[in-house]
Amino acid sequence: MYLSLLKSLNRLHPRAWDFIQLTRMDKPIGVYLLLWPTLWALWIAGEGKPSLANLCIFVSGVILMRAAGCVINDFADRKVDGHVKRTEARPLVSGRISAKEALVFFAVLITLSFILVLCTNAQTIGLSVGGLVLAASYPFMKRYTYYPQVVLGMAFSWGMPMAFTAETGHLPAAAWLLWIANLLWTVGYDTYYAMTDRDDDLRIGVKSTAILFGDADRLIIIILQGLALACLMLAGARFGLGGWFYLGLAVAAACFAWQWWYTRDRERMKCFRAFLHNHWAGLAIFLGIVMDYALR
Repeated sequence: MYLSLLKSLNRLHPRAWDFIQLTRMDKPIGVYLLLWPTLWALWIAGEGKPSLANLCIFVSGVILMRAAGCVINDFADRKVDGHVKRTEARPLVSGRISAKEALVFFAVLITLSFILVLCTNAQTIGLSVGGLVLAASYPFMKRYTYYPQVVLGMAFSWGMPMAFTAETGHLPAAAWLLWIANLLWTVGYDTYYAMTDRDDDLRIGVKSTAILFGDADRLIIIILQGLALACLMLAGARFGLGGWFYLGLAVAAACFAWQWWYTRDRERMKCFRAFLHNHWAGLAIFLGIVMDYALR
């Protein structure tokens, strides 16, 4: 139903589907993985009752910034995506969208996102500059470092401190435990994603943690996921969260264990499915937070 709705936009403009594919709105997994941690922080900052205005701002901001990130990522990779099986048909590679059009579209999405941030406060507006720098620089990191997943993790986590400043007007030290937890989790699941393209990346010279970790990839991923859960437990203690929150963490831990077992043969599509499966871990943690505040 969701895809049918998106495809129906082609009736409004013949090139609409090209831009939908450019922003990956037809593949909402990136929205989920960015949205759940942002909502963790917003719910905790609002002690279970975040303002409706901030909820609308941050959900809309997540959608816009994820779309902008996909656009600048495809612009940066436009000369290499054609050599990777999974990305060879993307709109910029196939010429359905030009590089100039992509940059203009990126600027429009960033401008809309910034307009949303202007509806918050000065501290949140200041933090948003860091988020923009991280989102715009991540796609280029894979040319220079084996740690682009770390930059992605920082970018995907940046909405968390912004949620605290928007909701409360200040940034408690414990909020950085949430930020670190999400950074670790993101590096873990994006390494699964990079394992999907590892053979192609080695051939064309693109760097990633999947290449850096080598045969220790799955072991390091499960360690990162365990450390993320430990940071969340510490944050939960600092914010006074209870049993429902820890039940959510237990469900997430079960998800991580399944991913580790499922990818034991490192088959390409199994690694990709393990990456997708992280959506359920993030959702479980969010539901645990919601239930903890609602039923205490």
